[in-house]
Amino acid sequence: MESKRQYRELSDETKQKISNSSKGKSKSFAHREHLSQSLKNYWRTIPNKPTQTTMDDLIGKKNT
Repeated sequence: MESKRQYRELSDETKQKISNSSKGKSKSFAHREHLSQSLKNYWRTIPNKPTQTTMDDLIGKKNT
């Protein structure tokens, strides 16, 4: 399965849509724990968006 998400950052509009779709739904404690662990594992696989890319970053040189 290929993921659509490339970076962790979401637009405010997307965050609001997610929030609205989740409101009012009750979940058991066990289900909440499972969701929490699953999301933690998922987010470990998604990198942060780079703030600035330099040529050294692209070719793998380290700044010393």
